[in-house]
Amino acid sequence: MKNVMALGFLLFVGFSHLQGVNSEKVLARQILKDSSLCVVHTMAQKLIKTGFNAGSGYSQVWIRDFNTFVETALDVQNQKDIRTALLIFFAFQQPNGEMIDGYVLKKDFTWSDDHPYMSTTDTTHIAFKNTVETDQESSLIQCVGKYIIKIGDTSILSQKVDGKTVLERMEMMVHYLMKEKYCDKYGLIWGGTTADWGDVQACSDDLVDIDSATTPAISIYDNAMFIIALDYLSKMTSNRVQSQKWKSLKNSIAQNVRKYLWDTKHKKFIPHIYIDKSPMCFPLGFDESKIYYHGGTAIAIEAGLLNKKEIDESNKHMLDDVQLSGAQSIGLTLYPPYPKNVFHGAMSNPYIYQNGGDWTWFGARMIQQLIVNGFIKEAYIEMQPMIKRVILNKGFYEWYDINGKPAGSGNFKGSAGTLDQAIEMLLKWADGHR
Repeated sequence: MKNVMALGFLLFVGFSHLQGVNSEKVLARQILKDSSLCVVHTMAQKLIKTGFNAGSGYSQVWIRDFNTFVETALDVQNQKDIRTALLIFFAFQQPNGEMIDGYVLKKDFTWSDDHPYMSTTDTTHIAFKNTVETDQESSLIQCVGKYIIKIGDTSILSQKVDGKTVLERMEMMVHYLMKEKYCDKYGLIWGGTTADWGDVQACSDDLVDIDSATTPAISIYDNAMFIIALDYLSKMTSNRVQSQKWKSLKNSIAQNVRKYLWDTKHKKFIPHIYIDKSPMCFPLGFDESKIYYHGGTAIAIEAGLLNKKEIDESNKHMLDDVQLSGAQSIGLTLYPPYPKNVFHGAMSNPYIYQNGGDWTWFGARMIQQLIVNGFIKEAYIEMQPMIKRVILNKGFYEWYDINGKPAGSGNFKGSAGTLDQAIEMLLKWADGHR
């Protein structure tokens, strides 16, 4: 960590004394000369070329993961295969519009699941869903939107799946969220109580499914993902009335996020709004409002919920958290972590998995947003620990513990996809400013 911070300081000193266009040229040349970016870019493409499953240790195709590497996949895989992979999701859509998390070949369905999802039009796969999360519908809409933007194949929208077009099915997904997951009191969607963007709930032995122990909660991640999805959907429909409908809903959700989830005094998003009651397992004296959600904040920036000053302040907050925790990068899920045993199972300890693990999968999304919003120098400096550990560990690990030890899937495509896109964005900027 000290070496990473030292590198950042030296880069900062090297750039900060220069001004204006000249400064940008120096930074652009430095980026273009950085061979490590090309090394990781090549590694990412090589990994994503191997298939659509989430990574080693995951035989399943997950939509929240696929959504984050589909753009790189379109560069290195057969585009017809990607279209087919997307259409399989729609084959498992439920009559009420609900969307699955993912699917797997029947022969690879080897884990215990009391609620598998079946399809009458696809009998070669079995689908599944972690119901405590509320990002599946939003992730698929975004993924289709990225697919269309990347290759211009709008014909997928009129493709029929079991009698309904893909566009109709995406609209069904929004209707499902508004009927089943919308809280009228706050004008926002809800899910289970999870750690930031995670899909593991607190206070329950049933880690991923809504049950009697579930505490319904509203969080920034789910709602920011929904806002992004509605923006894509409004642009995908050629019907002006429908397009305006989705724009109005997007604006309404955004306004309510700022009204209810944004803490103006502390310049952060509050972790949860509890619709009925707080989780019963929170220890006495625990103040959840102190926790800063890194991943959800990054997605909120992507959704256009923060202005440039707030983005700068958020990034500085993340860097402070990295320093205080001893983590390697702003991929740190959240800080401070939840106390021991709030989450059950392997995630019961702080700084494990989604409870304070360091995830390039989301850290690189913050890097992307820094680039989009003009924080190029910060993006380049803060990307360095992510780049270096990929090369050091010879792969894209799912997450890292507080000491930088890799954990989870050794070849995690979500990490590869988000980091690869950040690299491409940075190189594109540099190429235009050298």
